[in-house]
Amino acid sequence: MSMSATHDDSITPLRIAALVIGAGPAGLAIGACLHRAHVPFRMVEAGGHVGEAWHHRYARLHLHTVKRYSALPFMPFPTRTPRYPSREQVIAYLETYARHFDLHPSFRQSVLSTRYQDGEWETVTSTTTYRSRFLIVCTGGNRQPIIPRWGGEEDFRGTLLHSGVYDRAAPFRGQRVLVVGLGNSGAEIALDLCEGGAETTIAVRGGVNIVPRDPLGIPIQVLSIFAPSARPQLTDVLMRPLWRRLVGDLRPLGLTTPPYGPAVSGTVHGRIPVIDVGTARLLQARRIRVRGAIAQFTADGVVFTDGSEAPFDAVVLATGFHPALDAFLPQAAAVTDERGYPLAHGQSTALPGLYFCGFHNVPTGLLREIGREAKGISHAIARQMATAPEEEEQRT
Repeated sequence: MSMSATHDDSITPLRIAALVIGAGPAGLAIGACLHRAHVPFRMVEAGGHVGEAWHHRYARLHLHTVKRYSALPFMPFPTRTPRYPSREQVIAYLETYARHFDLHPSFRQSVLSTRYQDGEWETVTSTTTYRSRFLIVCTGGNRQPIIPRWGGEEDFRGTLLHSGVYDRAAPFRGQRVLVVGLGNSGAEIALDLCEGGAETTIAVRGGVNIVPRDPLGIPIQVLSIFAPSARPQLTDVLMRPLWRRLVGDLRPLGLTTPPYGPAVSGTVHGRIPVIDVGTARLLQARRIRVRGAIAQFTADGVVFTDGSEAPFDAVVLATGFHPALDAFLPQAAAVTDERGYPLAHGQSTALPGLYFCGFHNVPTGLLREIGREAKGISHAIARQMATAPEEEEQRT
């Protein structure tokens, strides 16, 4: 029987060596690694699919990282997959991965609470109570959309939506659309809207680093992997002329850059630069306009902080997400930073038996990092079980 097979939900509490929360790429990678390490585990997922978040992302989404360095442990992407897999290809890969490693998450089990007591974790879901020695949280950083408040939103007569529910440009064709935020999602959604026939504007609050996805035909991820991470400032100095030549000078368009470059942004500040797949070209052609930060909404559009006002038919908030770990982990403050992200990635935390996987988005690629973290976590758990096995652990 698979170590992550389905179970009878009437049995409560259910004891198991390890409980994995989330069946996205991180949860699946952990499951495969625990399976190979012969660690009994269960996996719970609030949604109805593996890779649930991928089912709800916008249609044109592709990985910005190459398939070779984006595959999860022990199974590459299919040979015929293009360099940058599409949303549908990633979903198909995750489903195949789950079947290959005989992973059967218990779906539609929202985690309501967790607590550490008497040497084990008690996790209560919408259907079951679990008790485990180890708890691996793989819910990712996109669990809860960040929706700022400017004032006047309730008076706005147009369409207001978060990027997490944006799907495609077709419903906005011929409309005036404002995209708020120029991260990777905002840049690609603005590109999608412009190419789909919308009159597109981006509202940008601060400086932005933009790099091409394939400078001189080489994936930016590959350059990041082999760049000297110990000296990001030097990398930025050396690469600045190339970025300026390939992306262009966007300052006359209203875009500024932060006081540090893309390498420092990713390695020191934990902020991945915008990986350009065509947005910069449309900015240079002035097919996508740039405006500053929003001050407030009006019935017909928005007022910007410079006092100017513009009408819009729709506003897409590409304002990011929050991991919202404190929603089910009361002790989250002890293991997270001021943004709510885990302090320790792929290793032990300040709370016994608690691990996080899939929250550390680095320039070398989140999926690549997930694979590294999953292997480290599974090895650590296997070692602990070998030195102090629990009599009550059961295989499932």
